[in-house]
Formats: sequence, structure tokens, C-alpha cells
Amino acid sequence: METQYLFKSSADKLIEKIIDDDAVMINHMILNKGDFLPEHKSNSNVYMIVVRGMLTLHLAENEAKDYGNGSIINIPYGVKMNVSNSNDEQVEFFVIKAPSPRVY
Repeated sequence: METQYLFKSSADKLIEKIIDDDAVMINHMILNKGDFLPEHKSNSNVYMIVVRGMLTLHLAENEAKDYGNGSIINIPYGVKMNVSNSNDEQVEFFVIKAPSPRVY
């Protein structure tokens, strides 16, 4: 009846797609200090859930902010973003896109 989805642990940078359905896309990411994602615009309604460490987000023309463990950040469609880890501790987070960008 149920489907189990697994995600990995890593000492290195990790980006893995966990679920890719029409209703939702879920990615799991781990960034070390200095790691970042290429600048891009959100391609769906995005939720970032920080489960460990501090995530640095620079959204649109706003100042960069750090979001800690337990934070859920909603980023609307079409917002320019820079995602990085500027802190010493590894950051681990999930990116939920609802609906999946292919049906947005």
C-alpha cells in the first residue's frame, strides 16, 4: 500500500531527487561550508525545510539571510534565488516543489 522513499547521508555535497510526481517534487540536499547552487528562479511553489545546520538564502534583491534547523521557508514561483552554506556546520535540507515544475 505505502511507498517508502529513502535518502542518503553524506560528508560531501549531495543533491538527490527523492520524489518526482505530478503533485510534488522532493529533493534532498547537503551543503558544506562554501557550497552553493547556481543562481536560478524558482520554477514552482517551493518550500525549503532545514533539518540540520544553517541555510543561507539570498532572494530577489533582498539581503541574504540564514535559516536554521527547524525552519520552513516558502518561496513563490519566479523568485531569483541564491542558495548556499556560508556557515561552518554542514547544512541539510529538503526542497519541496508543489506542484511539480512540469505541471506548474
